[in-house]
Amino acid sequence: MTEDVTAAMLVDIRKAAKDCSERGLIVASKWATDMLLSVSANKKRTLHLSIEASSASLFSTSTPAKSTRSPPSGPSFTDASPVPTQPITQPTPGQPAPSAFAQLVDLSSLTLTSEEQRFENERTQAEQDLFVGAKACFDAREFHRAMYMLQGCQSSKAIFLSCYSFFLSTERQALSDWHKLDGNRNQPDKPINTSLSALLEKIKDTKDPWLLFLKGLFLLRLSRREEAIEACLQSIAKYPWNWSIWLLLGNCVNDAEQLSSLMVLMPISQSHPIVQMFLVKTLKNELAICDRLLSEEYFPHSMWVMSMRASVLYNMHEYEQAELQFETILRIDPYRMDDIDIYSNILYVQDDKLKLSRLAHKFLAITRDRPEVCLLVGNHYSLRQEHEKAVKYFRRAIELDRTYLTAWTLMGHEYVEMKNSHAAIEAYRRAVDINRKDYRAWYGLGQAYELLSMHNYALYYYQHATALKSYDVRLWQAQGSCYEELGRPREAIECYKRALISSELHETMLCLKLARLHSMLEEKAEAVAYHKRVVEFCQEKNRPIQEFAKSSVEVAEYNMNLQHGDLLLAKDLLEPVVTGNSEEVTKATELMKVLNAKLREKGLI
Repeated sequence: MTEDVTAAMLVDIRKAAKDCSERGLIVASKWATDMLLSVSANKKRTLHLSIEASSASLFSTSTPAKSTRSPPSGPSFTDASPVPTQPITQPTPGQPAPSAFAQLVDLSSLTLTSEEQRFENERTQAEQDLFVGAKACFDAREFHRAMYMLQGCQSSKAIFLSCYSFFLSTERQALSDWHKLDGNRNQPDKPINTSLSALLEKIKDTKDPWLLFLKGLFLLRLSRREEAIEACLQSIAKYPWNWSIWLLLGNCVNDAEQLSSLMVLMPISQSHPIVQMFLVKTLKNELAICDRLLSEEYFPHSMWVMSMRASVLYNMHEYEQAELQFETILRIDPYRMDDIDIYSNILYVQDDKLKLSRLAHKFLAITRDRPEVCLLVGNHYSLRQEHEKAVKYFRRAIELDRTYLTAWTLMGHEYVEMKNSHAAIEAYRRAVDINRKDYRAWYGLGQAYELLSMHNYALYYYQHATALKSYDVRLWQAQGSCYEELGRPREAIECYKRALISSELHETMLCLKLARLHSMLEEKAEAVAYHKRVVEFCQEKNRPIQEFAKSSVEVAEYNMNLQHGDLLLAKDLLEPVVTGNSEEVTKATELMKVLNAKLREKGLI
């Protein structure tokens, strides 16, 4: 279950939208704004009434009853709040997650003393004008100027903006230096920011949740994963509605097992809405959570949750439903570009050239500087078999965002189509370097090496991909194909059997492959069993006889040669083949003559 959205949550989300915007965390600010606007009007009305009731209760409590002997003392609002004063991050008694976090981290060490809080408030107030000026420079991407203006500032807010500006400027410089080595064999796999350790040193002892976010970011970039997770959890404990910290925490998780271990340490309840959203974003397969979050009691108008739902459906290969969800999103918000690349992938898989073309022209007219739009246009050209143009736009997407995993992967696919295996391998390797959890890049590497007839290498990469997405039929098929090429039919059979478990779409093809392999191993009964399965499947789906004529002949011939075979079944299978126009007509006709003779001997005709 998911906790209800409370009045305190609504106030916190509104505050988060403002706080994230002030600190230049645009993605988190947009996300918080989406959540705020997505709460239904009825729900907001109810929550506002509860806020007013809470305020009235606090007022009556802080005002003593009138006395006839002395005038009433005026009410004090020094510590009063119009919302419940209990923070939503407080652990509920008996919950294992908060207690586990408390064992990991001394909660009192994260709390400011009254003197520290007073100093923080004074410095924030005194530095407000400087901060506004520096933020204007930050928004203009004048990072060095922002840092210069904030020299000597001591408030956590100013230190955050200064450190974040320094980080972004050094990232930009590192990227520039890296590109200078393009085409050079000494170019490292990715840009190297040499300033991360110095930045970490500045904020290593911080208690501020926003600086803890930066600490986690720097630690992860320095490959200190466990320390990064600890910093993330500390930040969440103090300020859970910063979506950037959840995205960072997701980047620390490599697989479902690590996620399970992490959930035990959560400083807030696992049923909290933002924890549920984190699970959706990280696992990408939680359709039930998406549906629950879109119910009237939570965030029914959230474009973000709708988009996550569409992504989950896409990952489940429910392409038609995913397409309908994206159409709903664009009907409500026609200029929303977030996740438009996923929509383009869906249209590509659906082979919908017209819709993809319209979408590409619409968003290309709006901007050419969003990586998602460039990828959309690349998909448009790829579907039209214009691979050079597709590569051009995928490369443009990568120039705009070097960490854009999907663009690297799709560019690899285009190079495979162009038979340029070495360029494909390079693109896929870049994708793997960005995210080793993405099965598509591993699968692409397998395809590229298979194109080079290096089947042992291809098998290695296919196995990596299968470990990440064990229910994907294509991956098991690819492994089976490699085992066949390597002359290992037993292993190929096991792979095709595994693929058959979750594939109705490819059932006929897989059964024919299994039948062929068993025949090669002289296991006639097993081969015929798969041929019979093909016949039953095709008859049930009313497929034309040409699709299962070979299997019909194989099953019929097996029954004719068997000592107690079912001759009437053989007759029923051969008759449609004889009267049809498949390649098996000649063989079926010869068998039919032999079968009729046998049936006459037994007096069955």
